[in-house]
Amino acid sequence: MQSIVFFGDSLTAGYQLRASESFPARIQEKLDALQLSYKTHNYGVSGETTAGGRQRISSVLSRFEKIDVFVLELGANDGLRGIPVRETTQNLQFILDEVRRAHPEARVVLVGLEFPFDLGPLATLGGGRMGHYAQEFKALFRLLAEKNEVDFVPFLLHGVIGQRHLNLPDGVHPNAEGQKILANNVWAVLEKVLR
Repeated sequence: MQSIVFFGDSLTAGYQLRASESFPARIQEKLDALQLSYKTHNYGVSGETTAGGRQRISSVLSRFEKIDVFVLELGANDGLRGIPVRETTQNLQFILDEVRRAHPEARVVLVGLEFPFDLGPLATLGGGRMGHYAQEFKALFRLLAEKNEVDFVPFLLHGVIGQRHLNLPDGVHPNAEGQKILANNVWAVLEKVLR
């Protein structure tokens, strides 16, 4: 049985949902339906920043003799807090380097995020600066994916962000139906990696 490790924040953890409703669990259902011998492992932690992920990565990597696929989804909480893009980029690069060092054979999938314009501390800073931050934040994921030559999911929340019926009452975290769409967004890339 090959292993797929999902390393992320509340979006991966399935915030306020049953474990079976998180997108990694939905991907396990797809794997089982296709009789692909992979087991998904959900290491999503709600509230996690890239700095937190950097602290935690080595302990997660050391739990596995072999990781076949590593899916990295972090940065949303950095964006909401307005953490400098350079810092987020450095933290994600550190995590990617650690995965490569500990599990050089692992295929890596980086999950892209976009900063929602109506959320977070930057909303009070006025359009110009905020728009610039949002563009830089969105771009950092593709740049990292290209630099590291890893597979890339362009935007995890595509089709879910801003859709009230697909999110919890907080308007930020996907509900069970929203998580199904997240699973499809990731699967569109992951399926090609596995085959």
